[in-house]
Amino acid sequence: MQAVVFRGVDAPLEVTEVHLDAPRSHEVLVKIAAAGVCHSDLHVVRGEWTRRLPTVLGHEGSGTVVEVGPDVTTLTPGDHVVLSWVAPCGECRHCRAGVEARCEVAAKVVGPTGGLNDGTTRLSVDGRPAYHYLAVSSYAEYAVVPESGAIKVRDDAPLDLIALVGCAVATGVGAVRNTAKVEPGSTVVVIGCGGVGLSVVQGARLAGAARIVAVDLRQDKVDLALTHGATDAVVGTGDQLDVWLRDLLPDGADYAFDAIGRTSTTEQAIRLLGLGGTAVVVGIPPEGSSASFDPLVLVELDQRILGSNYGGIRPAVDIPQLVDLVMSGDLRLEEMVSARRPLDEAAAALDDLASGATLRQLLIP
Repeated sequence: MQAVVFRGVDAPLEVTEVHLDAPRSHEVLVKIAAAGVCHSDLHVVRGEWTRRLPTVLGHEGSGTVVEVGPDVTTLTPGDHVVLSWVAPCGECRHCRAGVEARCEVAAKVVGPTGGLNDGTTRLSVDGRPAYHYLAVSSYAEYAVVPESGAIKVRDDAPLDLIALVGCAVATGVGAVRNTAKVEPGSTVVVIGCGGVGLSVVQGARLAGAARIVAVDLRQDKVDLALTHGATDAVVGTGDQLDVWLRDLLPDGADYAFDAIGRTSTTEQAIRLLGLGGTAVVVGIPPEGSSASFDPLVLVELDQRILGSNYGGIRPAVDIPQLVDLVMSGDLRLEEMVSARRPLDEAAAALDDLASGATLRQLLIP
């Protein structure tokens, strides 16, 4: 098959022939319909996150099951699926507790090994092993993924568009619902209006937040946020932005979401909190980043700082529900798609993402 291979920061991305082995026990082969271009892929390409190389990129995707391995019981060929970059093992203490986003196999096996849930790879390039990105590798014509990482969804949903549900939407809406548990009537600030940030905005709207302030460096992105549920929009950064936001929310925010994942935006989210407020770090920074805050203020004002991995979702439960919300019109995704591009434009798509000029782009094999 053809796939996008990353060999290292000093080598260009290339679309090349990759060998993909057949699915093993509890695995399925999926024909990729679309793969979303996300900042997590960009972190890898920049060398900000360490991964085994060479790797086939892509962790946001959708497609159709074409083959099932031994012992698969929940999927059959022809099923439409959204790919989940956490494929719950179902056996660790977090999975048993219903907190699959913390699956120990996903955290301790998949990332470090570059393999699937058993720690081994189905990919090879030029006769040598290649590795999976987050057990998905959707920048390709096909992917072999764990059964629990291919979430069956309704057949009438637009298969390319719902690729976004696999990461941006699940992460953003999940951060509101599962991590922060935003309450009706609350005030929310969302820093960063890319694919994840717009999903946070929509999640806050669905949660019944009374005030949703969208923040970004680009006017076109906050304008889009206003059409997706934001009540206010601010363009800017730095100390002046703090002043503007305090004018809008004199008592501070009940919830502030960092949907970018930089030291400066995390610290800003914490500064914007009011009494009893919660800062939620959704965007993921480069390895080794540090942020600071005043713990005295945190304690005296009874505030919280929460990390939100994959929106705390239960993939098999939340992803079909989110697709249903797309089909009912409660979640709007088409406006979040800046472009649909072929696989051989993956490098250009990542460059456009890095420039801030685009939201989500879909690679169509």
